Amino acid sequence: MNNEQIMSIFADTAYVRTGGSDEELRCAEYIAAKCAELGLAAAIEPFPVDMAHIKSARFTLDGAEIPCKGYLCAGSGAAEAPLYYLPNTDPASLAGCRGKIVMTDGHLGRWTYQDILQNGAAGFVTYDGDVHYADRDMDQRELRSYVSQGQKLPGVNINAKDAVELIRRGGGTARIELEQDEYQGQSRNVVLDLPGEIEDEIVFTAHYDSTSLSQGAYDNMSGSVGLLALAEHFSKNPHRYGLRFVWCGSEERGLLGSKAYTAAHEAELEKFVLNINLDMIGSVMGKFIACVTGEEKLVHYIEYMAMELGFGMAPRQGVYSSDSTPFADKGVPAVSFARLAPHSTATIHNSYDTAAILSPEQMEADIGFITAFADRMANAVRCPVGRTMPENMKEELDYYLLRKRKPK
Repeated sequence: MNNEQIMSIFADTAYVRTGGSDEELRCAEYIAAKCAELGLAAAIEPFPVDMAHIKSARFTLDGAEIPCKGYLCAGSGAAEAPLYYLPNTDPASLAGCRGKIVMTDGHLGRWTYQDILQNGAAGFVTYDGDVHYADRDMDQRELRSYVSQGQKLPGVNINAKDAVELIRRGGGTARIELEQDEYQGQSRNVVLDLPGEIEDEIVFTAHYDSTSLSQGAYDNMSGSVGLLALAEHFSKNPHRYGLRFVWCGSEERGLLGSKAYTAAHEAELEKFVLNINLDMIGSVMGKFIACVTGEEKLVHYIEYMAMELGFGMAPRQGVYSSDSTPFADKGVPAVSFARLAPHSTATIHNSYDTAAILSPEQMEADIGFITAFADRMANAVRCPVGRTMPENMKEELDYYLLRKRKPK
């Protein structure tokens, strides 16, 4: 895949494609068509996802309207109470939540949500954007089912500029009004099989969905392009192991595509010897990393190989916030490759994530290294990666997947 072809794909997919949307389906069909151009037959596998349509969302402070977006899947209803800013989740701070509409920094994760719920919050407010940006963008967020655990409070998201101003003013009486229709929709994975000489397989993953404001060129059409390049390479070159390529839907909504795939194909997981995941490559700036959820020996293998090939990178052991995680949780050793750019040169989950922050030359170089690694694995007499999950990785998976709360 040459530079012109790479940039053409970014141009063709320069639109928002949130999980479960018509645009996500459009992109899934596009990826399948790109496989067909290579003479390869990819299948689109739908899976159910929670969906919602906001009919109206309103947030006021002392009667003054504040621009907002209502939280999807947070139910319908209203709440009126004093606004309370919660920068910390220590017991003393949480004690102030009772009977309040609580504003938190950043995303409202499961543990913080459960904390404010148990301490009597009446509703919640989050914010995003940047006080230094000219725009007043607001992300369309959702109250995920594994966060709410069936207990819903009305919530809205606002811009950071307004959040700062509300706290400067010392708060006041806040009111949230939220009305929405909730239903079950469909998201999709795109799956391609390249049979090998033996039954064991390597599974490649990358997500193709975006967040509500983003074209998602960097996060993660870049990884999806990388998967297409890998499929093209292996369609023309020998591989001892069978290869499965999964372009995952709804990753941005909580790894839903890879979770659905591993659940639906659980009987097949025993033959997967390795997962290779691509999530954000090819940025103009940034360091290349490999995050291994598996035995530490693989970290050293990648480190040595990178030195041998003269490719600068930083491998480590850990859990990466991407579609590699559900595979690792099922016992499949996984490695995620990414080029992580400084926030000042490339941002994600906002309207600035476009092809302008990517380099076709860097895309080609990153894909080249990943292909070299994948080729060694795919043609190994025996895949050298142990199909075991170290205890420290099991613990990190428990924390990441919210089965355990990480000690503070």
